Amino acid sequence: MVDSVLIVSCSEKGTESIKEMLDAAEFHQIAALRSCGEARRLFLQRSFDLVIVNAPLKDESGEDFSRQIASEDLSQVILMVRSEHFDAVSAICENDGVLTIAKPVNKAVFWSALKLAKAAQSRLRRGQEENAKLRQKIEDIRVVDRAKCLLISHMNMSEKDAHRFIEKQAMNMRCTKRDVAEGILKTYEA
Repeated sequence: MVDSVLIVSCSEKGTESIKEMLDAAEFHQIAALRSCGEARRLFLQRSFDLVIVNAPLKDESGEDFSRQIASEDLSQVILMVRSEHFDAVSAICENDGVLTIAKPVNKAVFWSALKLAKAAQSRLRRGQEENAKLRQKIEDIRVVDRAKCLLISHMNMSEKDAHRFIEKQAMNMRCTKRDVAEGILKTYEA
């Protein structure tokens, strides 16, 4: 689900037109800026789920900014460019994950781009959540392995016995193996 949107457009009319289409799509957390410089400064403070760049801008074309945000941040980026530049800009930006649409933009094309951005954002979030779970599992395994090494060296247990000891303690104490392992680390590493 896309929650927050940043519009970067030097044209008041363009910004209002985009806001109208976003309001119709029930996006409510919408911020608007007039230049890439302002947008870059804002990105130092916070992130957005969706960034819509209405190119060209006062300070740059918008391509570099769009590519930078798409590659460095989890934001989905829609870059709106003049139809005569669409093919060239699209070829440059699509490898970075930027959705490029030609202006003038009709509502059907804009809605399609929004739906694609929402789908990509959902998929990216699921991947990020899965990645976080895997990182946590790896860290848990590292802590348990360190605890097993301490049991092996201080208690003269075999690796199998140390593993069994940690599992049994976790079951008896109704906690995770990592909790037991952290207790062992506190005991023997202190």
